[in-house]
Amino acid sequence: MKRYRRLPFGAEVTDDGVEFRLWAPGAEAVELVIEGGPTLPMRRGEDGFHELRTQQANAGTRYRYKIGDLLVPDPAARYQPQSLGGASEVVDARTFDWTDANWKGRPWHEHVLYELHVGSFSKRGDFDGVIGHFDHLLSLGVTTIEIMPVAECPGRWNWGYDGVLLYAVEERYGGPQGLKRLVDAAHAKGLSVMLDVVYNHFGPDGNYLHAYAPDFFTEKHKTPWGAGINFDDRHNEVVRSFFIENALYWLQEYHLDGLRFDAVHAIADDSKPDFVTELGTRIREVIPDRHVHLVLENDQNRSSVLGFGFGYAGAEQGLGPFTAQWNDDYHHVLRVAVTGNTSGYYADYANEPLKHVARVLAEGFAYQGEVSAHRDGARRGEPSKALPATAFVSFIQNHDQVGNHAYGWRLHHFASDEAIRAATAILLLGPQIPMLWMGQEWNCEQPFPFFCDFTGELADAVRKGRAEEFKSFPEFQSEEARKRIPDPLAASTFQSAVLDWSKLQQDSAKPWLALYRDLLTLRREHVSPLLAQGSAVGSASVDNGVLNVQWRFADAAVLQLVANLGDQPRTHGEGAVLGRTLYATARLEGRELPPWYVAVNRLDQEGAVG
Repeated sequence: MKRYRRLPFGAEVTDDGVEFRLWAPGAEAVELVIEGGPTLPMRRGEDGFHELRTQQANAGTRYRYKIGDLLVPDPAARYQPQSLGGASEVVDARTFDWTDANWKGRPWHEHVLYELHVGSFSKRGDFDGVIGHFDHLLSLGVTTIEIMPVAECPGRWNWGYDGVLLYAVEERYGGPQGLKRLVDAAHAKGLSVMLDVVYNHFGPDGNYLHAYAPDFFTEKHKTPWGAGINFDDRHNEVVRSFFIENALYWLQEYHLDGLRFDAVHAIADDSKPDFVTELGTRIREVIPDRHVHLVLENDQNRSSVLGFGFGYAGAEQGLGPFTAQWNDDYHHVLRVAVTGNTSGYYADYANEPLKHVARVLAEGFAYQGEVSAHRDGARRGEPSKALPATAFVSFIQNHDQVGNHAYGWRLHHFASDEAIRAATAILLLGPQIPMLWMGQEWNCEQPFPFFCDFTGELADAVRKGRAEEFKSFPEFQSEEARKRIPDPLAASTFQSAVLDWSKLQQDSAKPWLALYRDLLTLRREHVSPLLAQGSAVGSASVDNGVLNVQWRFADAAVLQLVANLGDQPRTHGEGAVLGRTLYATARLEGRELPPWYVAVNRLDQEGAVG
């Protein structure tokens, strides 16, 4: 089976050669430079596109565009085999033979996500290295891998958020063919694949759009990366098309099961409908016939764009085009509960932290329009109670929350094993969609520090910026302390993040792996079937330090969480525990809950145990 999306720009293979299209409204003349071949003039249209159809190119031809004395890669290149400094390569997507013709994806309520970074997930550091660990993920109970960005970035290693050529799959990971092999192999084993994409900025090295398409950006908006991407100024329709086509390209040409949109709160756009809404709506219009899941990272807690496919009541909440949102509030409230850390943005959850936990578990967001002290008194969020629990992707670790620490330390550096087990049980047995971070399942002790591979002045600026970022933290007040922060440009920093899979065989890893497998088996057998019914009504209370959360489903079944998230025993109230216990961290004697106790119970209908 063949899969291909014809793009309105870039290099498209035709029956009689290749058609090249570059939007360069700031250039009077553009030439196509074929590597090892001729240099050909392109025709300039009134819309700013420069076009050429030629029989002197075909699949595999390498090329650049020449604008004055400047040679640039194709911003819509499907393949950049010599990284950003080299030529682009024409790709005919129809040469890959897919074997997953019957794959229609998985329903969202079945999802257990596993976030990974391709370059450090395996010793190979490529897509084939990921494929080699599919059986481990399946035995764990994972249903979906979520891959950090793979668009072409500068250097030998990068988190992926410095992408410049957004259609080109990283050569060092295996290029276009490698990613297609991964997706095809995943579907053959029943695994879904989601990809993280970045539409709020381009990386700081290798982007030439300013030189020939200044209208790609606008001075109306200032962002941490400079002038904003033009989503609401003159010629914004071409810019919007570039990103919408990119999303459709990944979903159709690579048959991905969903996308995670990075930090959409950093997309500056005053238009109506805004770009994010148009993006989601357009994807739903084009791909209506299979499971496609669209997940936002959005600090604004914008519930009105969520809820696709759930059919819940409440028009004021909308039925937005996006499936779910990464719920940072979930991470933050549990982080405060299990570590006691109230510095930085955790300060917003320091006052009565258990009540924040209760609200997040029952309603989704902790901030639903309330004032955020960390954000200088700005109000944050929209009401989320009407949304189903599955509209929220929950996690206790991810690449951000680990990697943004100065040393890239994981949760085990800050919390006891008992506290982590309690948080893990809440994560995997709650009705929200859980996400794991690579290595979490064996309580991996390796760091995941920030790393990149720039050169020259940019490298110096990154080093300086990384040190300055932590200057306000008490433990990094001295210059000597800041020098101990790993150099983000050093090879050793990247290498420290590469997972050592031999650790799975150690005695210390086995209890953690057993815990994750047991909990995910319980989720598959008892929680997911309830989620298939649709929305559940959540309610929560905190009494004498005991957390009691209930989710009531359409068939009158009730899922209950009872927890003592503290290091002292607590006593629960009479009649507080319902139904049959699916899981508990300890056997109770009477009404006293030991420290870090979690139990999940099920009541199938009023007055009957499950």
